Amino acid sequence: MLAKANQLLRKFSTTATMYYQNKLKLALIGQSIFGQEVYRHLQKEGHKIVGVFTVPDKNGKADPLASAAEKDGTPVFKFPKWRVKGKTIQEVLEAYTSVGAELNVLPFCTQFIPMDIIDSPKHGSIIYHPSILPRHRGASAINWTLIQGDRKAGFTVFWADDGLDTGPVLLQRECDVGPNDTVDDLYNRFLFPEGIKAMVEAVQLIADGKAPRIPQSEEGATYEGIQKKENAEISWDQPALALHNWIRGHDKVPGAWALIGDQMVTLYGSSLLEGSAPPGEELAIKGATEPGLVTKNGLVLFGNDRKMLLVRNLQFEDGRMIPASKYFSSDEVSSIDLTEEEKKMAEDIKSIWKGILSNVATIEDSTDFFKSGASSMDVVRMIEEIKQNCDGLELQNEDVYMAPKFGDFVQMVVRKHRGEDKEEELIIDYVSKDVNHMTIKMPYQCFINGQFADAEDGKTYDSINPTDGSVIAQVSLATVGDVDKAVAAAKDAFEHGEWGKMNARERGRLMYRLADLMEEHQEELATIEAIDSGAVYTLALKTHVGMSVQTFRYFAGWCDKIQGTTIPINHARPNHNLTFTKKEPLGVCAIVIPWNYPLMMLAWKSAACLAAGNTLVLKPAQVTPLTALKFAELSVKAGFPRGVINILPGSGGLVGQRLSEHPDIRKLGFTGSTPIGKQIMKSCAVSNLKKVSLELGGKSPLIIFNDCELDKAVRMGMGAVFFNKGENCIAAGRLFVEESIHDEFVRRVVEEAKKMKIGDPLDRSTDHGPQNHKAHLVKLLEYCEIGVKEGATLVHGGRQVCRPGFFMEPTILTDVEDHMYIAKEESFGPVMVISKFKDGDIDGVLERANRTEYGLASGVFTKDIGKALYVSDKLEAGTVFINTYNKTDVAAPFGGFKQSGFGKDLGEEALHEYLRTKAVTVEY
Repeated sequence: MLAKANQLLRKFSTTATMYYQNKLKLALIGQSIFGQEVYRHLQKEGHKIVGVFTVPDKNGKADPLASAAEKDGTPVFKFPKWRVKGKTIQEVLEAYTSVGAELNVLPFCTQFIPMDIIDSPKHGSIIYHPSILPRHRGASAINWTLIQGDRKAGFTVFWADDGLDTGPVLLQRECDVGPNDTVDDLYNRFLFPEGIKAMVEAVQLIADGKAPRIPQSEEGATYEGIQKKENAEISWDQPALALHNWIRGHDKVPGAWALIGDQMVTLYGSSLLEGSAPPGEELAIKGATEPGLVTKNGLVLFGNDRKMLLVRNLQFEDGRMIPASKYFSSDEVSSIDLTEEEKKMAEDIKSIWKGILSNVATIEDSTDFFKSGASSMDVVRMIEEIKQNCDGLELQNEDVYMAPKFGDFVQMVVRKHRGEDKEEELIIDYVSKDVNHMTIKMPYQCFINGQFADAEDGKTYDSINPTDGSVIAQVSLATVGDVDKAVAAAKDAFEHGEWGKMNARERGRLMYRLADLMEEHQEELATIEAIDSGAVYTLALKTHVGMSVQTFRYFAGWCDKIQGTTIPINHARPNHNLTFTKKEPLGVCAIVIPWNYPLMMLAWKSAACLAAGNTLVLKPAQVTPLTALKFAELSVKAGFPRGVINILPGSGGLVGQRLSEHPDIRKLGFTGSTPIGKQIMKSCAVSNLKKVSLELGGKSPLIIFNDCELDKAVRMGMGAVFFNKGENCIAAGRLFVEESIHDEFVRRVVEEAKKMKIGDPLDRSTDHGPQNHKAHLVKLLEYCEIGVKEGATLVHGGRQVCRPGFFMEPTILTDVEDHMYIAKEESFGPVMVISKFKDGDIDGVLERANRTEYGLASGVFTKDIGKALYVSDKLEAGTVFINTYNKTDVAAPFGGFKQSGFGKDLGEEALHEYLRTKAVTVEY
């Protein structure tokens, strides 16, 4: 019933006709910043506030609602209470009736208002309540939303009656609850800003005669009293999730507590912790199933299910608050001497405190911010004023709570300003190897929400070095549960986190910083690429890593240049209409990349995705996960907020499938085989019609005419096939050589192939490293056998190299006819497939080149520019190379036609794959 009504209400709220014509005379009954903002917005919409009824001044300081009303000259009444022994105080009643209100609005009222006042106005009274009624009635509704582990929070505007939050519902709004949300998070993100809008909307619905009265059901109704400190003790015999919910549900008031060393210690800043227990010093806690661990990131606690949570801050009985990581450290922090500039900063901060604590005569070092009457909203004000006056210094709410005395607060601010208060280093379990004259350190766990952690079920798999078949690392094998956690983290980061609020230029700054870090670590990244994928180190350094750095720098520059357009529209004269378009990020994007260029394919897709403002969950190929996980580490060092980048090593059938089906993912970018691409496209359509871009298989033709520069054609033709061991999506899958130069071309490429040095990819003189993995080597050998059986001539190679590892000889097959398997199917390896065509038969060879369902790339060699352009027009491929090959650039769009997929990587066009266009029309 409520759901239907909410649909109706949404219809009302979006109806523009006559919406703001009817106005009311209002009495506001309540207090706080929330009440002040409701007051201001109602005034702005033209309603007349005939009286404000609020609480008496506290410590000589008026409530914010009273302050705003007094400044405007609105009548203000400050009553400590409205009734005695259940009867309305006559003086109060007379004051109220004197204002002649048509509606009572109670935006945030903590007093009990008598029913004769509630029912007095023509339209009665409406109240704001921070719960999706009837769920969680009572004054602690927000707290119980978290304590009970609800997935949804929200608020209700309802018609007051003499029950306890039981009156008919006028409207409701809801939001998702993040796994680590606190009361403050919900209030600041949703309940406060959206609640103000809803109160104004509710008043207007009443003014327009459109406000519903929806009876509350008793089904599902709960009531829990206000939490008191003595009732907030933690009961330890519970799962970690229940402990976490209890702690965050009591943060900041009244605070969940435990007995530690015979002292009541209150716990703040709880978050769930994945993976294995970090190292730390044991801390005995009365009643706990096992001791906590004081670690460098905080206090780790255990539920009776052996799962963990992390608590950041502790408060002792004397009010002193410390980081939990400092529990065993010295109680005293030595004071620091201030420079002249810092002394001026301290004076500026003192002025800010004085402006907020107007009831305090003098701000001393011992002045306590909260004991002097400051509220949580004063914390926000102070942080913002300091940001304005102290060179953009960023503080958090917790900083104020942990240093409430002025002297301590100044010391803390100065330390932050000096950069002495950096966050603790990310905890990473590395696999370290001494290789390539350096020690490389490789993360091997899933990377979710800014943390490395084991897979949910603890399973791992071996990542193999193709050079010798040895195990490099046992990598976490992500589960469906891990996918869901990563998507939830990415969704929260996009919708509620710092990333979603960040301006485009700041986003670009982070991407530039990440590119710089990748460049600083280029030797380490290239070495990991060589041992994990078999890429020749020098090629990995220049292309795998070098182009990845260029890609991030290129798209970092695009961040603040994404623009919409203005559009003239044709409406009745005079034309007072403006239409413009906005380019908006999509939300959470999934990226699934192949094993041939593990880091570069990551960069091609994720750089455009991030530049557009999205968050991402990326699955590297199962056989080559290590550079992606190193990239995750560098993203933290670059300062990317938690949840923006998530990396899940694992199976395509499990992780990739779940990503394509997940309802919270809005875009999936995939590079891989055509059959898998088709399956992904189907899953994306069936799940939630998510946007898709696919870079799939290829059988790229390279046409070599007899008027080419033959030396160059041989050199480039070799590269077109054997570059990166042939494991190259745009590799020339079939060479068409004009008959008059065919034999000479074959002779020369065989001669050059014999010169290629096959060996250890870390050897700087190596030309040709191992194939990526054993199964692929076996497939390539079978491919060559099929070609020979069908009648092709094996003129070079076709065999596995007799040495450890997965090495294959560069292979050349001639006399290939159009009907053969190797003429139609991609090898994705070092196999040159050569067919001849008759001299002068341009249209004939074009027809043969296009006789494929693939269309990724193509090439042509000729000195005749007219012929070259004619051929380029006729070739059905996303990229055409003329007298060159493999020359991709970050500024040039890359993508295929036909069953090679759709959508573009690189260039400006890639950005549009990760953006949506919104058209906005305004009448003025």
